[in-house]
Amino acid sequence: MHLNSIHHIAIICSNYQKSKTFYTEVLGLTIIKETYRAERESYKLDLALNGAYVIELFSFPNPPKRPSRPESCGMRHLAFEVDNIEKCISELNSKDIWPEPIRIDEMTQKKFTFFSDPDDLPIELYEM
Repeated sequence: MHLNSIHHIAIICSNYQKSKTFYTEVLGLTIIKETYRAERESYKLDLALNGAYVIELFSFPNPPKRPSRPESCGMRHLAFEVDNIEKCISELNSKDIWPEPIRIDEMTQKKFTFFSDPDDLPIELYEM
């Protein structure tokens, strides 16, 4: 088997409008397509980063919570590469989002930090 790339990441949210605002207005992802599926009482929002399809944001009635912290089995976090982590943190702070203190990756010596989406999904910023 030969895998070419990651096609997308699917995220189920508990509050569609709140998460849609977070991913589009806070993180700056662009909407490719928004679909409401009446039979499932569900939205599906296709989002792009720099023109590349990256996230499917879903809403479902009453989705069960998934443990996130401490480290639990399953996807650990979503990470975005950034050029200037301090600038990104400043932009997040201006939107009342307060990431953890910057840490240094002991393997690469690169800067990184974490913050959470509206459903407490850990999101990492990693400076390249």
